[in-house]
Amino acid sequence: MQHSLKIGTRGSPLALWQAHMVRDALLAAHSHLSPRSIEIVTVKTTGDKILDRPLAEIGGKGLFTKELEDGLYSGALDCAVHSTKDMPTHLPDGLAIDCFIKREDPRDALIAANGGCLMDLPQGAVVGSASLRRQAQLLALRPDLKVISFRGNVGTRLKKLAAGAADATLLAYAGMKRLGVAEKATDILSTDQMLPAPAQGAVCVECRADDPRIADLLAPLNDAPTAQAVTAERAFLAALEGNCRTPIAALATISGSRLTLVGKVLSLDGAACFEERREGTVLEAAAIGHAAGMTVRQKAGEDFLKAIALEQMG
Repeated sequence: MQHSLKIGTRGSPLALWQAHMVRDALLAAHSHLSPRSIEIVTVKTTGDKILDRPLAEIGGKGLFTKELEDGLYSGALDCAVHSTKDMPTHLPDGLAIDCFIKREDPRDALIAANGGCLMDLPQGAVVGSASLRRQAQLLALRPDLKVISFRGNVGTRLKKLAAGAADATLLAYAGMKRLGVAEKATDILSTDQMLPAPAQGAVCVECRADDPRIADLLAPLNDAPTAQAVTAERAFLAALEGNCRTPIAALATISGSRLTLVGKVLSLDGAACFEERREGTVLEAAAIGHAAGMTVRQKAGEDFLKAIALEQMG
């Protein structure tokens, strides 16, 4: 039979888990859909193909989305499931994010080969991470540590750690929970220790903007508090024109109708940090994020932001 809905995803175990989660949610929300009517289509993205170079070196945001978006444009896909933190802040013309699935725990987790928490790591320990945000905040807390680049999916990074490539690594706790390996975390870092990436732990579904059929199917899956928090965080990121080349962190929390955003930008070595906290109503999410981002931009100064970009390029 012809599939009535084609869901695009990257082929990593975590990406596939997320795509199946969306499929199961669609089946639960719509009785007319059946498992046979939904096809999950795996797509290899540029970020999946190039594993021997840091993300910052090969282009940053968009590395894990472009090929999926090409599938939406061509009609080969009806929608695409993404880790929202991989999404550029400005979507291509004609595409839209139609829903945000309820967010998982946004914190970062430390996995130490010999157990223990971050502050238990021995002097000069080697920590593997491909994220400039994690590297900067790690060095701010423990400047004695040696940070090396660690690319690959969750399983790959855990294998590298087990093989002795580093003393510890850092991963999004959400991904570990989704893949059933949360017990391998030896320390769940508080957001005071390490502020997450904007939209970390949130899954979104991208579609063609002119496709009301898909929008209607996805509407029951949207989680409003997640959408509001992520909107604020992505507005903060956009105001700073941030990408994988910049150590930027942001987290919005919601209590009732109130939203609180904390965002920061750091130097690559973690020695300098510019932070802003803003509050308002959930209806002001985008404005709160933008205002916080512009304030941090002013605090840091254009020379600071340019210096980070130049250091990466050099």
